[in-house]
Amino acid sequence: MRVLVVGGGGREHTLVWKIAQSPKVEKIYAAPGNAGISQAAECIPIQPTQIDELADFAEEKRVELTVVGPEGPLVVGIIDTFQTRGLKIFGPSKQAARLEGSKVFAKELMRDYGIPTAQFEVFTSPDKAIGYIKAKGAPIVVKADGLAAGKGAVVAMTEEEAIEAVEKMLVKKAFGEAGEKVVIEEYLQGEEASVLALSDGETIVPLVPSQDHKRAFDGDQGPNTGGMGAYAPAPVITEELMQKINSKILQPTVEAMANKDIIYKGVLYAGLIMTAQGPQVLEFNCRFGDPESQAQLPLMKTDLVDVLLAICDQRLKDVSIEEENKAAVCVVMASEGYPGAYEKGKEITGLKQAEQMEGIVVFHAGTKLEKGKIVTNGGRVLGVTAVAESISAAVNRAYQAVERIRFQGAHYRGDIGFRALARER
Repeated sequence: MRVLVVGGGGREHTLVWKIAQSPKVEKIYAAPGNAGISQAAECIPIQPTQIDELADFAEEKRVELTVVGPEGPLVVGIIDTFQTRGLKIFGPSKQAARLEGSKVFAKELMRDYGIPTAQFEVFTSPDKAIGYIKAKGAPIVVKADGLAAGKGAVVAMTEEEAIEAVEKMLVKKAFGEAGEKVVIEEYLQGEEASVLALSDGETIVPLVPSQDHKRAFDGDQGPNTGGMGAYAPAPVITEELMQKINSKILQPTVEAMANKDIIYKGVLYAGLIMTAQGPQVLEFNCRFGDPESQAQLPLMKTDLVDVLLAICDQRLKDVSIEEENKAAVCVVMASEGYPGAYEKGKEITGLKQAEQMEGIVVFHAGTKLEKGKIVTNGGRVLGVTAVAESISAAVNRAYQAVERIRFQGAHYRGDIGFRALARER
């Protein structure tokens, strides 16, 4: 069969890599793809939000399954467009993707259906928002309602920081329409983790839990990023906690959507925090994580294509998803300056030497081919993933591989997996 993967980052390379392992697949296209993806798929110069062009391409090439990586096209309705044209596509509908596309929608759904999350209020008036911050005090969290490329949530440790975030969103319109409403919520304390579940609207299957590292520098210092690394499984989530997360968060969320006549098909990604009161939802996303996928999908033994088709056809209950009893660690190698300004076009060497190591896969995020050489083309450049018997073994192997790869200004954290390692000791 022919498969189209929409997107061009590390998550999409992971999807292409996993899909290519299926004996059912004869041809993979990727739009727009990257240098790593081009080794397993034909890259097409169509952007993820060019939905009509993507649908035209899928029709022309008789694509039998389209898999959407990033949230942008999901939130604007790529699934609905493809389905209207009779094309099979994996992901939640425009209505279902509001769980990620609107923080207000997600928070109100959780409040209405008793799904554990931080207390919150919604504001469109900067004066009222600032008054609320002054009444509540800090620390406090300010979030733009819509998609803001991972920059729309501010964990403010002081009232001044929170007020500055409100002014940036509601007065200066830094995020445009995405910041026309803000959610201000209580600050929760605890360890964070991600649980991604596959849903066909009825059956829900959680994948191995993971934990990513949002801050740019070791010890969780520096600015927030799209993610500097991830590992799975995350030992903070015990089997007992996983059952609680499934029964109190994942199942009720899919049922709540069904009550609104929205069938949730796709990935339900719950960003969670383990508080003294139990797991609570920080945010929902409606797609595979990045870089969580780079740690989760290498642990999946089952043919991913079988799983995705079963979800599209609403028969997930018929598929058994098996996971390796191992650990995976992904270390992100980023451009100098990321998440701020950075230069592109730096030649990358040592990729073959790294990939020759046992248990290593190098996923490309921001790369491109230039005159026969692979060069940097983004903030997050590579995700170096190691699979091993334990987190500590995978950490060691991943960093051995990272040391073999070079490009000018390469920057990465040296402590990916530190919370899990502390538990192993």
